[in-house]
Amino acid sequence: MFTSIEYLRNGTTKQQQAYNALTSLGIMNSLDAYDPVLCGTIPLAIDIVSSDLDIVMEVNDFSLFREEVTALYHHVDGFSIQKNIIHDYPTVLVHFQYDGFLFELFGQPRAVTEQNAYRHMIVEHYYLEKEPSLRQTIIKLKESGLKTEPAFAKVLNVVGNPYDELLQIGKRLNLY
Repeated sequence: MFTSIEYLRNGTTKQQQAYNALTSLGIMNSLDAYDPVLCGTIPLAIDIVSSDLDIVMEVNDFSLFREEVTALYHHVDGFSIQKNIIHDYPTVLVHFQYDGFLFELFGQPRAVTEQNAYRHMIVEHYYLEKEPSLRQTIIKLKESGLKTEPAFAKVLNVVGNPYDELLQIGKRLNLY
């Protein structure tokens, strides 16, 4: 479901605004070689005012990616690019602002469907589909300052590290 952004076109107001920003920028087409997927709260309609557009990608050649992204977006407000190690994987992070949204491009040398952000979103989507009334509770918890995964852990009475536990739940439920 999340491999295309078309579902945003007729979604919530924020989803429609995100769709317009993404298509105006042409980012999903420009970075198609990296299998970009929009992850996070906006696709799930549990966003709050400060929610950004997180685009997760498979990046194997960091030098080439850096060149391409810099050529495409260096002129956009707040453009920055950095390389880190996140969860034992080399990771490239790109940030900029466009059309009222903070963008975060997140690339690791593994398939998007194997990355934590995508897998968290799949588990969260499962619970939101199973119990739609959770949506408002999650939004309220996020507005009170909790991040998404800890908010879900609280609602689901999950003990332990919420990020790790949600991944384990997804495995147990065979969601990926």
